[in-house]
Amino acid sequence: MYEWQQQIQIFIDEIDQCIKDHQDDALTLRALSCRLGYSQFYVTRKFQEISGMRFRDYLRLRRLAFALREVRDSRRNFLEIAVDYGFSSQEAFTRAFKAAYGVTPGEYRKNPVPVALRTKLHSFDRYFFGQGEIGMIQSTEEIKIYFVTIPAHKFLHIRNYESIGYWDFWQKQSQIPGQDCETICGLLDSVKGKLDDLGGSESNSGSGQIIGYLNDPKGRLCSWGIPLAECYGVRLPMDYKGETPPQMLLTDVPEGEYIVFEHGPFDYDQENRSVEGRVEAAMSAFDYRACGYSLDTTPGRMSYLYHDPERFWKMVRPVRKL
Repeated sequence: MYEWQQQIQIFIDEIDQCIKDHQDDALTLRALSCRLGYSQFYVTRKFQEISGMRFRDYLRLRRLAFALREVRDSRRNFLEIAVDYGFSSQEAFTRAFKAAYGVTPGEYRKNPVPVALRTKLHSFDRYFFGQGEIGMIQSTEEIKIYFVTIPAHKFLHIRNYESIGYWDFWQKQSQIPGQDCETICGLLDSVKGKLDDLGGSESNSGSGQIIGYLNDPKGRLCSWGIPLAECYGVRLPMDYKGETPPQMLLTDVPEGEYIVFEHGPFDYDQENRSVEGRVEAAMSAFDYRACGYSLDTTPGRMSYLYHDPERFWKMVRPVRKL
């Protein structure tokens, strides 16, 4: 089963790349099946078995997700966008857009409210399946440690006081209507103006989505010895005026000083756990007092975790001067 999970992930990665490159000829079930070396029928059946949805439905919703960002962030006319993302006409694009998001492209451009996009599927993750890392390589990137002042901003997020770790967080959130990973990541992906957004199309730091930890007496005691509530969301400018989805919280985060522990790019499959261990070891060994600082455990202060293997693993923790 794991082998097919990996094969379908290759299939899914190819879909996104073809959409980005506007390669409609390559974005067919026949072409993609040939890349895997299996029949269209067999790939279709396996895709639905693993993803829980039909290939054509997934492809349509991913195309719409890419197109929505064009509608939101550009002034291009809708016919050009429709053609770029595989729709036969502007009318067909408008019908599909409204069916998916409840508004027309024109209405959305005027008022880009959060809507749940179809985020990229991740059918295979060796950590989710408990396989750990391959461990064949090890990056030589040292842990960089530095202090920064982060300006005041807002944090749009969901919050859990009971979870321990990323997977446990989403398992608990999935029990709450409207707070499952797919819905939340899809809503956050559609939000305009995210401070950390690099134009990514997945639920990771490249798309502006990050893990947060709120100092909160109601939260679980973490390895740092601080009671924390685990959060997932996006940082937004202080002048953000957009809507807040009903299942989310919008918190003002004041300007403050932070310490950053940063590891550079790494191979997720081969060294994710090793990098995590290196960062945690650096945080545990750091002598704050020697630098004239201490960790700030004041209730309401935030820590952030940026996990983007192509760029870095970065933990940002609040500090105060002694």
